[in-house]
Amino acid sequence: MPYVSDFSPTALEDRITVHEGAQIVEIDFQGLRFRSSADVNAFYDYVEHRMQDTGEPQWFFMVNTRDYRVDESAWFAFTRRGRDLNEGHSMKTVRYDADPDTLAQIAKVKGTDRENPNLFGSRDDAWAHLRALPSKRRERLTHVPSFTKDAFLRRLRFDHDTKVLEVDLSGMKIAHSRDVNDLHNWVEEAIRATGHKWWLVFNYEGTRIQSPAWVQFSLRSEEFNRSYSMGSVRYAMGSETETDKRLRYEAKTTRPNIRNTREEALDRLAELQAEYTAMREADEAKSR
Repeated sequence: MPYVSDFSPTALEDRITVHEGAQIVEIDFQGLRFRSSADVNAFYDYVEHRMQDTGEPQWFFMVNTRDYRVDESAWFAFTRRGRDLNEGHSMKTVRYDADPDTLAQIAKVKGTDRENPNLFGSRDDAWAHLRALPSKRRERLTHVPSFTKDAFLRRLRFDHDTKVLEVDLSGMKIAHSRDVNDLHNWVEEAIRATGHKWWLVFNYEGTRIQSPAWVQFSLRSEEFNRSYSMGSVRYAMGSETETDKRLRYEAKTTRPNIRNTREEALDRLAELQAEYTAMREADEAKSR
């Protein structure tokens, strides 16, 4: 069959179905071809936004994996984003594949140690299995905060002359969505008290963002930048954190602006400020 590689929100709308009563997110990969990591990130960004709209962080996932393709250039991103989604938000994930060869293999290994308990031959079987499982949503209440507000606020440095805010995330281990929401809530509250947006510089030296926190971190960061940031630069990211951050920016029009040192980050921020000033002057010239 011909594969499609349209990852626009309109094209993906019918591929992601949120069954709120059943607590199931249904994902349909059938007929898709992921040609690049940008395709992967566009797809998973859409899944995460659909989840965010519900306000619920934990779901059962039911995935149609019949006849889809992931090119080699997209495979790393595909496995990484899938891992983050499952580790951070899955109460249970099952797949179904109605391809005749898959059905034959399921029947062949049934009852043996090679049987895959998370693979089904039909949507109905996968659905019935998930519906028989108990919900784990109450477990999210057990998240223990890793940080205190007073200690975190000491990590914020406002320069009112330059309108630059430096946020020190160095050495922090952001473990779950509670940590993500605490940090964003506190910095947003501090910024709102100033009455205007800021230029942001983030210190990520030794920062660890765990898989269960990545989805929420990405969503809150996107909202934060849109509402409170004139422009943002990050520095001293570890290799794993930088990889995840760059992956999540591939499907966006903005750049992650990652640098190695604080000095390089401030230089990049100065470039952003100059670009902003030039754009404003051009707009003012047009309006005259």
